Amino acid sequence: MLNKAFNLSEATITEMQHALETGEITSRKLTIMYLDQIAKYNSSGPNINAILEINPDALHIAEARDVERNQTGIRGPLHGIPVLIKDNINTADKMHTTAGSSALASHYAQEDAFVTKKLREAGAIILGKTNLTEWANFMTKNMPNGYSSHGGQVLNPYGPGRFDVGGSSAGSGAGIAANFAAIALGTETSGSILSPASRNSLVGIKPTVGLISRTGIIPIANSQDTAGPMAKTIEDAVLALGVLTGTDEEDPATALTGEITTNYTPYLNKEGLKNARIGVVQNYLSAFDKNELLLFNQALTDMENSGALLFDIEELPSELPKSSVMFHEFKSGLNAYLGKSNSSIRSLLDVITYNQTHPKETLKYGQTVLLESEAKSGALTEPEYITDRLADLRTSQISGIDSVIEKYNVDALLFINYAGCDIAARAGYPSITVPAGYTKDGMPVSVTFTGTAFTEPKLIELAYAYEQVTLHRKPPRL
Repeated sequence: MLNKAFNLSEATITEMQHALETGEITSRKLTIMYLDQIAKYNSSGPNINAILEINPDALHIAEARDVERNQTGIRGPLHGIPVLIKDNINTADKMHTTAGSSALASHYAQEDAFVTKKLREAGAIILGKTNLTEWANFMTKNMPNGYSSHGGQVLNPYGPGRFDVGGSSAGSGAGIAANFAAIALGTETSGSILSPASRNSLVGIKPTVGLISRTGIIPIANSQDTAGPMAKTIEDAVLALGVLTGTDEEDPATALTGEITTNYTPYLNKEGLKNARIGVVQNYLSAFDKNELLLFNQALTDMENSGALLFDIEELPSELPKSSVMFHEFKSGLNAYLGKSNSSIRSLLDVITYNQTHPKETLKYGQTVLLESEAKSGALTEPEYITDRLADLRTSQISGIDSVIEKYNVDALLFINYAGCDIAARAGYPSITVPAGYTKDGMPVSVTFTGTAFTEPKLIELAYAYEQVTLHRKPPRL
């Protein structure tokens, strides 16, 4: 029987590893505990619907990690720890990779994604695949966050049916909030890690594009896509981040990082806010109600009390010009991905045709975005694409984030919830979101720190210090 002293509910990875080392639990028992939680709350009870598929080999992998622990020791901090993976990330095992699309419901990836390989090498147990907004929210303009034709609707554990679950890594966010695994991988093109992390009272790290390989991930936009960890604490997210980094010969962006950092724990600095210079982006606040702003203002007070120096910033562009970049890059990237797969669906046009042939099953909300993308050449030669891509870089980097950070000499920019996700996404810059409390009706609110390329260490310092001085996160009542 399990020792009742170990409480799975809000256990950190460090606490799990201590319990595993002392023999209080095993990875097999830990996996069973998470499976029991999924059985109770994913498709029954509040019906969170975060999990699309369970790895049939999860318990076997857990048992193998237990044997390895006893015989040769652990590989690292994720050894024997169950994790979840968003279902647009390849796993070359007995699970599908679908992007939430019924058109890919029978698709098995031929190779692991680079990040999947890194998790396996670290000794993690890939427990299952998470539901998502179909095609990572690049299918149509009126689809609810967390809905896919293949998986149905993901619900927010903090208010099933009341609060937005965030998108597109909705299942990864809801799954960790509901305690279905220790950590999850999400992917982001523009807000798809930060949004569900914020909505589900989690930590989400959206890395600099190139810090983590994109190989083996169903793409939206080559210039903006990245995977990243979602977890209950900064420390857990940081442990995962260190495992995921690495140079990948198949992904040229990973050569931008210079020296690879595989251990970010030295930046878990409780004094990280002392004398930190933080730019508070004022002109992004108008869309939020007084209850959310009350919590944001309290966060500012907490940061100042911890020694941070705050600077009001008004000039960061809050409404970015309309851009065609994602439409062009989606067709190019998806055709390349599907063309190398063993699926009968070999192109974006095949996806559209499948949906038109099965409208009742697939077109509940239409496919306007897919059609708009298919109208592009996919060759990335159009003046519209090149002009918009260069304009995105100028607006988001040169005259945007770079400009205000240099002008005010700040370490990072601060946003409420995930308000700055679009400008950071177009720039390819990193962000970390952290729980900042709950409104009177229980809706999670967060703050997000954003910096320039490869400033993850500084963002981790700021986010960790804020987290530790406030400790806002509370589990949902399921």
